[in-house]
Amino acid sequence: MASQSQGIQQLLQAEKRAAEKVADARKRKARRLKQAKEEAQTEVEQYRRERELEFQSKQQAAMGSQGNLSAEVEQATRRQVQGMQSSQQRNRERILAQLLGMVCDVRPQVHPNYRITA
Repeated sequence: MASQSQGIQQLLQAEKRAAEKVADARKRKARRLKQAKEEAQTEVEQYRRERELEFQSKQQAAMGSQGNLSAEVEQATRRQVQGMQSSQQRNRERILAQLLGMVCDVRPQVHPNYRITA
């Protein structure tokens, strides 16, 4: 009986060591998975930062050219407005004289399509 109980004890100890090895292996696997996940996350963040910087530089280049274009359009508009104002100042008296002449000098005429019916 003693040898049988000793054999059972050895089996129980072997089973316990096997369970400990399996538990250690599971812990190592969990640690490796966690580490791999953290490394992947840092790579994703680094890639995201690189892409964001690239996007910002492209956006800045596009907006910079639009800013210059906007300034050029605004300057051209100012020049046109100033040209119209100076033209209006130069021609004001002449146009007013023409309008007053047309309004005040009325020449009554019979319209060519008018038919006299009696």
